[in-house]
Amino acid sequence: MSNGVTIGRAAAFVGVTVKTVRHYHRLGLVAEPERDSSGYRRYGSAELLQLVQVRTLAAAGVPLAGIGAVLDAEAAQFGAALADVGRQLTERIDELVARRDTLQRLADGDRALLPDRACAVLDRMRDLGLDPGYVAAQREALVLARALVPAGFDGFLSQLERGLHDREFVELTRRAWEAESWQPDDPGIEELATAMADRFTSPTPRCSGTTPACGPGRTPRPSTG
Repeated sequence: MSNGVTIGRAAAFVGVTVKTVRHYHRLGLVAEPERDSSGYRRYGSAELLQLVQVRTLAAAGVPLAGIGAVLDAEAAQFGAALADVGRQLTERIDELVARRDTLQRLADGDRALLPDRACAVLDRMRDLGLDPGYVAAQREALVLARALVPAGFDGFLSQLERGLHDREFVELTRRAWEAESWQPDDPGIEELATAMADRFTSPTPRCSGTTPACGPGRTPRPSTG
């Protein structure tokens, strides 16, 4: 059995082309093995290891011009260099995962513009049976709030979350939205106005017994537009 493999088999073993192996030789990254009696260069385990190291570092994003310095470094420096390459790979992976998640969110119009927490608020509104027009208006408000007042966005979400856990607030919201279609002389308008005034001018905010997140702040005023 001959001592080593040909350049073609070496390239196949490493997963590159023969042209690439020769390019590594020209750059001085891998020493060219001696030719055998038949005139073929034979690659042993040492040369194959060099090829694998160069290919792995190149695939990890290390420029070919910098691979030689990495391979020639002392053991401690070599380990530190590999750790740095690993850190850069992790950052690239995180970035790619974020891009993939953003791409997947495009299938859902809400999630393309809003974080999951805001989408959960909109889902909660739908589950409570609030009018689709009201939900659409709140979606628009959330998108604009996130774009115009990003620092206050989480606070706005917290208000909505507290309100949606308060049955009285939800009912007032539902009636206030429906009132837009009422006639000006509808007696229900005065009744609704009284209920809302009582609710929002009370010195102590009232939360339902199922409102663990209501906290010390008032729930938000129902939006009518």
